[in-house]
Amino acid sequence: QVHLQESGGGLVEAGGSLSLSCAASGPGRSLSSSAMAWFRQAPGKERERVARISASANSKVYTDSVKGRFTISRDNAKNTVSLQMNSLKPEDTAVYYCAGYSGNYYPGAQPNYWGQGTLVTVSS
Repeated sequence: QVHLQESGGGLVEAGGSLSLSCAASGPGRSLSSSAMAWFRQAPGKERERVARISASANSKVYTDSVKGRFTISRDNAKNTVSLQMNSLKPEDTAVYYCAGYSGNYYPGAQPNYWGQGTLVTVSS
């Protein structure tokens, strides 16, 4: 069992930056062999995947709306995954979730582990 805990959300003005972090804990807390991702869900909208990173961090995939602004990274030694968000826009306002897969990502795979979420609010 893996427990994921996000931190770093908050209120920021448009154009500003925030850094989110996700830490894993629990008996199965090692994430070193798992693909990880950040999702977000804005009010009234479906949850969408924002960024995904492979277990070795040699593959990173971003949704089009955040390319060039967000950067996903991981530290397998510390069992953490981060999301650096720059040039934030009001439309980035959402609850952001850390998610983990049981192994490598494959098309159509769904995360096996989810954090509780952290709220990011971008004011105009």
